[in-house]
Amino acid sequence: MENEKTVQLSLIIPIYNEAENLPDLYREITDSCTALGRTYEIILIDDGSSDDSFAVLKKIQAGDSHVRVIQLRRNFGQTPAMAAGFDHARGDIIITLDADLQNDPKDFGALINKLEEGYDIVSGWRKKRHDGFSRRIPSRIANWLISTFTRVRLHDYGCTLKAFRCDVIKNIQLYGELHRFIPAIASHMGTRIAEVEVNHRARTRGKSKYNIWRFPKVILDLLTVKFLLTYSTRPLQIFGIFGIVCGFFGGLIGLYLTYERLILLHSIANRPLLLLSILLIVIAIQFFTLGLLAEITVRAYHESSQKKIYFIREIIE
Repeated sequence: MENEKTVQLSLIIPIYNEAENLPDLYREITDSCTALGRTYEIILIDDGSSDDSFAVLKKIQAGDSHVRVIQLRRNFGQTPAMAAGFDHARGDIIITLDADLQNDPKDFGALINKLEEGYDIVSGWRKKRHDGFSRRIPSRIANWLISTFTRVRLHDYGCTLKAFRCDVIKNIQLYGELHRFIPAIASHMGTRIAEVEVNHRARTRGKSKYNIWRFPKVILDLLTVKFLLTYSTRPLQIFGIFGIVCGFFGGLIGLYLTYERLILLHSIANRPLLLLSILLIVIAIQFFTLGLLAEITVRAYHESSQKKIYFIREIIE
């Protein structure tokens, strides 16, 4: 095994039911890393596979000291699997990729070269995708939405093939399914982000884990990221805006009804506007209260110890 201080490159690959792809994946990664001439480690995370993936991984690790295998106790998802890899990575440069052989390890060199131009994160761009229509169109919509909302312009947020500087990625806390948003999340740190075109290959073996129901999850995660980037340390501002708007219109209606009752002497007991005014004022109070509670929660979160989002069953190295 490479000494911790001499590892220059860490490869992180989350794996879920990819047993038949693993031998070719290992061979391609090893060939590419050897050609780069850098010291490296390969971290393979078994994310609760139900096929023979872990048995294959154990066999691969037994024959190569560069390989480290992490088995999670169950299927936590791609983001927790990547987080486990990031936590255990020892390289100065960290590269992530999928295990389905659609990412080409020959692109490692291009990612690293771009990173060494002074960038902190380099994302792959699958300009010529070999996926079906049902994947390409939602992906394009999602990429446009993410770029618009986060103001971090990338063509392909969904590409797992990315390169990171160690000091950047280890300061990012991941949870949920936020792995695709890492460049946007890291942007608040003042990171320099670039994108390079990479080769994308068609899946020839195994079953894709993608389905159309992931698109709504992306939209919800986007809202989470937008909140984290803009209001994570000042949540009262976003809740307060809604509170001010509701309170303003509720108060305005209330003043109008007061004028009608006291000056014009009109009855307002059965007026729907009276109920609307009361409702808006109550909602405004609730928004302000929610914002204050969120402020307290945020400060408690930032001051508390970090909690892991995965649980490891075994590490083989």
